Amino acid sequence: MTSTVSPTPLMDLTLGVYAFKALALSTELEVFTELSGGRSITLEGFADRHGIHVRPAELLLTGCVSLGLLQLDDEGQYGNTPLSEEYLVKGKPRYFGGWVTLVDKHEYPAYLKMEDSLRGNHPSTWDVENQKSLFQPDDPIVKEHFWDAMHSLSAYTAGQLAQSIDFSKIGKLLDVGGGGAAYDIELCRRHPHLRTTVFDLPFVCELTRPRVVAAGLADRIDFASGDFFEVGGVPEGYDAILLSNILHDWGIEDARKILRACAEALPSGGVLLITEAFVDDDKRGPVPAAMMSLNMLVETWGRNYTAAEYAEWMAEFGLKSEGITPFDGQGANGVLVARKP
Repeated sequence: MTSTVSPTPLMDLTLGVYAFKALALSTELEVFTELSGGRSITLEGFADRHGIHVRPAELLLTGCVSLGLLQLDDEGQYGNTPLSEEYLVKGKPRYFGGWVTLVDKHEYPAYLKMEDSLRGNHPSTWDVENQKSLFQPDDPIVKEHFWDAMHSLSAYTAGQLAQSIDFSKIGKLLDVGGGGAAYDIELCRRHPHLRTTVFDLPFVCELTRPRVVAAGLADRIDFASGDFFEVGGVPEGYDAILLSNILHDWGIEDARKILRACAEALPSGGVLLITEAFVDDDKRGPVPAAMMSLNMLVETWGRNYTAAEYAEWMAEFGLKSEGITPFDGQGANGVLVARKP
């Protein structure tokens, strides 16, 4: 008996492994950076440059062409597509390679131990027995990849936020857990009247400061170091507080503590902005939010929460939810706005 259901969707899911590793390896080899600015290369030239045989070179390049990462002209020259030229060339403002590298070096190995996380209800990307918290200044992953990855993931999404919310009445914004400053840089560029402050752990602030200086925004983006779990830790005196991809890192109890601290720091009329990959209230999707939530199984004790959950918690702390403004971001699909009466 012939089935009316095709297994093709299952095959497509397995192909995701191959596609990601093609992207990750090409990023590590800096293929797209080498081909930036309209440069091109032949198959033989590529093999010679990287010291590999023609056969594996052809397999990788063909894979990248099929994925829309490279283009092949009629003369046999490979070059970047607009997508790779914009997001996979090192040094460009919205370079996405940092996120690709983090997933490849940090998260991908953890998925080999995913069943351990499932059965033990604990992360597997870091040493949960010897580290007191997720973010440690001496963690090589944090030093080498994490903050670059967060900037990669946030740069485009910050632009989506900047055009989704009316910032005309917000003069001072506190970016809680804003390491990397992607949101601050993008928001300040798009709204010349705005001043922001990155509030994060001391070592994170120091890692972020050079990026702000390089963006030419040191006169409008300040830093305040501290811990949002400490009593009175979140600074006061801001028109708005931003939590961008922060709350999903934490379990319900800790997420509520962060929300309470932000609510207490806001003045009357102040606004709380939460950008996250919100799971639907019925918890049937959407796929990107559900998968990023599943990723917390190997990363943290958190998950992606629903707008209804946030609204309920914030109401307890004196904040009134004004609902989600959806947008098409990376790692976030909208912004939840709440106001303090």
